[in-house]
Amino acid sequence: MRKILTTMMLAATVMATAQTLENKFTRSLSDVMRDVEQRFDIRMKYDMDTTGLQVTYADFRIRPYSVEETLTNLLAPFDFKPVYQQKNVWKVKRYEYPRRQPADGEKLIAYLSSLYDNKAQWEKRRDTLRREVRKRLGIIPLLETTATKATTFGKVRKHDGYTVQNFRRNTVNGHTICGSIYTPSKKGKHALIICPNGHFNQGRYNTDLQKRYATLARMGAICVSYDLWGWGESEDEVGAKAHHTSEAHVMQAYNGIDLLDMMLTTRKDIDPVRIGVNGGSGGGTQAVLLSVLDDRYTACCPVVSMSSWFDGGCPCESGMPIQLAGGGTCNAELAAIFAPKPMMVVSDGGDWTSTTPELEYPYLQRIYGFYDAADKVRNIHLPNERHDFGPNKRQAVYQFFIDTFGLDASKLDESKVTIEEENTLRMTPKP
Repeated sequence: MRKILTTMMLAATVMATAQTLENKFTRSLSDVMRDVEQRFDIRMKYDMDTTGLQVTYADFRIRPYSVEETLTNLLAPFDFKPVYQQKNVWKVKRYEYPRRQPADGEKLIAYLSSLYDNKAQWEKRRDTLRREVRKRLGIIPLLETTATKATTFGKVRKHDGYTVQNFRRNTVNGHTICGSIYTPSKKGKHALIICPNGHFNQGRYNTDLQKRYATLARMGAICVSYDLWGWGESEDEVGAKAHHTSEAHVMQAYNGIDLLDMMLTTRKDIDPVRIGVNGGSGGGTQAVLLSVLDDRYTACCPVVSMSSWFDGGCPCESGMPIQLAGGGTCNAELAAIFAPKPMMVVSDGGDWTSTTPELEYPYLQRIYGFYDAADKVRNIHLPNERHDFGPNKRQAVYQFFIDTFGLDASKLDESKVTIEEENTLRMTPKP
């Protein structure tokens, strides 16, 4: 017994001497986190290895009255952050600059709203944002380039009420962009919808997305679908890794602007007062950005994307620091720049758009209210759905463009759509 007591006293002495002012009361992060789990009766999950990490002033960072403050204090030195998962469960994640929490969105929206009380104040802020977004995106030199932009078109494929034609267009710095144009079979002047794509499986070849392009075309709108930077035929040119770079953010925005130029200069069947932009997820983020950069759009419809507390988790959405424009902004404020032109935001309960009905949508209505146009912005919220471009989201899009562009609702029948194979939609088929 005496030997055991001696050993325990020695261990206590070692522990006491191990933590001193001289060594900044340092402890192993793993040990401290185990203590925190016991103290607050919680369970921690990790998306990284914390082996060997040491935290200074460890026990002094603990706040006995708050598990959240405790975790924040302990993890901040490593650029980790605590994320609440469910009852008694927290997850340690790496810091992601474009991703925050709903509470952060509430604070940011409140701050932004305090900057303007009327139309004049808002428009001064709006003009600053437009100018700084262009500068921070780094797109101005590309827009000033006077390169020859030859476009090659593939064979027109005829379907029930619409046609599909592939294209490859030379852009800037030796690059190209490939995509497909969905056109109504009926002659006349048509609405045009530029359709930037998000990170859905297979990109623009995705079945749900093909249904959307083709159905809108059947109803009377020309739709232009094109590859993400580093996806599809762009991957063949620049490689898949290029998508996860800041260059993707710039080039995808440039391609959207350039393709609108192409359509308006090469087609005579486009109604210039009916120009829309519509995309989902990362494509929705692009839709908002294009509406900021290009004033020719007359309707905008971002789907499962726009948020005050999430800027986009891919470098193609947040690789350049556009969110620092105007001293700090977010996609909700950037979307508000479109006022008073028609906009519909589609949101759901399973992603970062879950707060739209209570937070972002009322904010947009306030900005549109400066123009007496609150009825020009709408929100379709699907609380029981998750992050996708499923049938209910597509139906919302169809109705918006029926109402806004006068499309033919009698042609709204997705069963008439022909789903094409990827190689059919490519200018250069895969071997």
